[in-house]
Amino acid sequence: MHAVPGLACPACRGDLRADGESSLSCQGCAAVYPILDGIPSFVPAPTPTVADELPGGRGRDTYDLTVVIPASRQASHLDRLLPALQRELRSLEISHEILQPAGSGYGATLRIGFEQARGEYILTLDADGSHDPSFLTAIWAARHNVDVVIASRYVPGGAAEMPRARQALSRTLSRVLRRGLSLPYSDLSSGYRLYRREAVAALELHATGFDILQEVLIRMVAAGYEIREVPLRYRALGTSRAWLARFALSHLKTFLAMWKLRNSIASADYDARAYASVVPLQRYWQRRRYQVITTMAARSRRVLDVGCGSSRIIGFTRMVGLDIVLAKLRYARRYGNPLVHGSIFELPFKDSAFDCVICSEVIEHVPADERVFSELERVLEPGGVLILGTPDYDRWRWRALEWLYGRLAPGGYADEHITHYSRANLAAFMQARGFTIERVDYVGGSEMIFALRKATGVVAPRPLPVAAGLRSR
Repeated sequence: MHAVPGLACPACRGDLRADGESSLSCQGCAAVYPILDGIPSFVPAPTPTVADELPGGRGRDTYDLTVVIPASRQASHLDRLLPALQRELRSLEISHEILQPAGSGYGATLRIGFEQARGEYILTLDADGSHDPSFLTAIWAARHNVDVVIASRYVPGGAAEMPRARQALSRTLSRVLRRGLSLPYSDLSSGYRLYRREAVAALELHATGFDILQEVLIRMVAAGYEIREVPLRYRALGTSRAWLARFALSHLKTFLAMWKLRNSIASADYDARAYASVVPLQRYWQRRRYQVITTMAARSRRVLDVGCGSSRIIGFTRMVGLDIVLAKLRYARRYGNPLVHGSIFELPFKDSAFDCVICSEVIEHVPADERVFSELERVLEPGGVLILGTPDYDRWRWRALEWLYGRLAPGGYADEHITHYSRANLAAFMQARGFTIERVDYVGGSEMIFALRKATGVVAPRPLPVAAGLRSR
């Protein structure tokens, strides 16, 4: 976890101290806040899930590793596989258990294994003896700072010896899935994977066939988890045409559902991917917004991005990112900046902690509330810059675009815009709070981005209700 500049208890503004790597406590009111995946969290935790109560639930780890070997028609190969696997595990000094669950289908079997696992990590592999157990050394060494390690046949150093038809099918499936689902991985059908159990236990999985390989990977990407590939040298046994057909169909049948997930705002990397989107308008929008905001913030030294999401803006300079969606913060870890899981209504920072606060494409997603603007103003030092971006609902172009976007991309942001501002009204509202408007730029002639300077002295209040900033109807 990075040290977070200006961090404070949201309840009393008291100083926080680290209690190991799992929590922070307030020196003023003694409140305790968890650290989740290396990110300090100030959002109340949800009700514990069923997964927390399972024998392998959080806090009940018994082993370093659980090995899950699904039942197989080639189960006789276990006589050769298990002794070699046990030797490899002992040589690495890994405490472990081996599960051989049986379910109605490959996916159902893996899900049973995930539920029963008591190891900190879960290793999945096949029982056909088609690999050298020494690959465990590489996959175990690669586990640090990631949540899934894929043993891949298609990265440098990997190789696959298999019947020509099976090899062609496997490569074709991986290419189709990779391109169609915008996944930056080479081997999407490999069953040889190492999962961090806490991460996989948080997923809601439904697949019962081989498509679980696709589903679990995409749901982990959508949740912002980190994935790494290491080479695997693999010699496949012969398989029937019927098996190949079932394997292909099980992947393709769930493709549509996973495509919807990948292209919805529920996917943690939605904002980051839009920057390089194949859709010209979406790509322009993200890049223009990035250019405007980074230019406005270029001279600032202590920057907070409220509602940062997974946008590349969080990586343009040293700054702090805050968002209420933990999955997006997990993804944003790759930018290398300090991150905080918190709410715009109660920012966990000291007064005047930043000389620049960015709040782009956030205020239209939350109810019109005085606390939003009071909190943004509170954490900004006198003379600092507030960069505030939101659609201008007085412009017909935005209203037309939103209508069109809502029909072409129903999983996108349009349905979440619940509060509508206009330039004239929002400008008057912010000026009444003592801000000076230094600049207003537009993206696509319809998304307005203000650069607002906070007053350096005491301002005689000219209060306007927050509703004064909304579009007149």
